[in-house]
Amino acid sequence: MNERDSAPGGLALVEALVNTLDVETGADSLDTAEGRAPFALAEPDLPAARVLREALRAACLAHAGHCSDDSPLCELDRLLAEAPLRVTVDAAGVAALRPVQEPPGLTARIAAAVAAAAADGTWARLKACEAADCRWAYYDRSPAGRRRWCSMSVCGARAKMRTYRARRG
Repeated sequence: MNERDSAPGGLALVEALVNTLDVETGADSLDTAEGRAPFALAEPDLPAARVLREALRAACLAHAGHCSDDSPLCELDRLLAEAPLRVTVDAAGVAALRPVQEPPGLTARIAAAVAAAAADGTWARLKACEAADCRWAYYDRSPAGRRRWCSMSVCGARAKMRTYRARRG
């Protein structure tokens, strides 16, 4: 549904994970081996990956101004706190958080991506569509950072049509 390019850097991994579930149809690409492959997930990893996905979706909703009292944001904080990361410094003197284990687990890769995005100011621009039947993650590239829908031509148009009909009806 997204009309724009995917999120920059490591946020593309976060965006891709959130978008493995089509909220409208209930289709979950993590149900297939092909859908799990980009995340290096085995079937036993699925329950934890789904919890992580929904906690990330809650953060994306919060970035768009849609936070509820029953939001799983505390769960995201707990999950990311358990991710084994360390600070590394490369030959150019650039410091970064990196997963400790090789190959790194999904939560550690997500935690490193979130930390890098928070440091460069892009984390808050990863949002979830405000349409309750969508909730697709997208990267808000608008100058003011106020984009509300994943797609103006689909979700935005639907919302505007509902508002128009409510006023006329």
